[in-house]
Amino acid sequence: MKELVFASANKHKVDEVAAKLGGQVHLLGLTDIGCTEEIQETASTLEGNALIKARFVFDRFNKKCFADDTGLEVEVLNGQPGVFSARYAGDARSSEANIEKLFTELHYETNRKAQFRTVICLIIAGEVHFFEGIVKGHIARERRGNSGFGYDPVFIPEGSSRSFAEMNLEEKNILSHRALAIGKMKKFLSHSQLMNS
Repeated sequence: MKELVFASANKHKVDEVAAKLGGQVHLLGLTDIGCTEEIQETASTLEGNALIKARFVFDRFNKKCFADDTGLEVEVLNGQPGVFSARYAGDARSSEANIEKLFTELHYETNRKAQFRTVICLIIAGEVHFFEGIVKGHIARERRGNSGFGYDPVFIPEGSSRSFAEMNLEEKNILSHRALAIGKMKKFLSHSQLMNS
């Protein structure tokens, strides 16, 4: 089976993506290839950060790889926190602090529309490809559920009465932003000869 590296040290994310790829490739995370460095995400866009991470792994380890960056974009906050979602409340990257800051920002707001957007950058044989997944929804007024990570306890996707954190992995994989982007990449890989190069 062909190996593909996901430029993430987050086991939750690696497991989530591996489940979505469904055995199409042997998926490795950063720890699996011995990469212990923290890749600095210094771009001002999700596309830029995904490219930085994928390029780092491709250049340093010479492996077929992809990276993603995800942002929670809240309508009334003009798309914030966006590219700064992970460090919205500071460099400590605390999910609890990020959610608290979001609740504070939206305290008096009736418009709680938001979307999760994931951008994937795939590098194979030196070629760069981007894939995007968007899921629209709204921000709940309290945390709900214990699964998932990040903003999952407060994001309720359109057409559902439950937050991402109230869903199991299989349910979330059907409609999440990352799942949509991964689905596009999976389709590309199934029709591409680049994995054999």
